[in-house]
Amino acid sequence: MAGPGAGSRYLKEPFECGHEHRFEATEKIMDVQFAAMERRLERIEAMILGVEKRLWMTVFGVVGVILSQAVQSILQYSPK
Repeated sequence: MAGPGAGSRYLKEPFECGHEHRFEATEKIMDVQFAAMERRLERIEAMILGVEKRLWMTVFGVVGVILSQAVQSILQYSPK
């Protein structure tokens, strides 16, 4: 008669092995997903930097126009 630990080891090993492979596959999928997310975040950061540069150029352009108009009005009303 077989004891409580008896039984075919082949009934237990495939399940454990399958669980281990499933865990490894899940880890690989998560690594791929994190790598893809990292690439997307890098692209978003690059786009934000581009928008920021254009915004600052616009601000400097507007300030330049305002200053040039101020200088022109001062020169126009100054005594000659």
